[in-house]
Amino acid sequence: MKAPKPSELRAMTDEQLTLTIRDLEKSLFQLRFQSATDRLETPSEIRNHKRQIARIKTVQRQRELAKENAK
Repeated sequence: MKAPKPSELRAMTDEQLTLTIRDLEKSLFQLRFQSATDRLETPSEIRNHKRQIARIKTVQRQRELAKENAK
């Protein structure tokens, strides 16, 4: 899965971000399982998935804070 740029993440809706996080967490679980059974081909995928999840959560938090400040 290609990592989306932060600008692409900001263009997504809240629902799309939630679905993307859910998909990334599922694939991260599978990668960890492969790692435990010594079948993981590229260990850097785990790190990349974690970073993608963190980027999305950052965008979600920024939106949350913007809504609070708008009140």
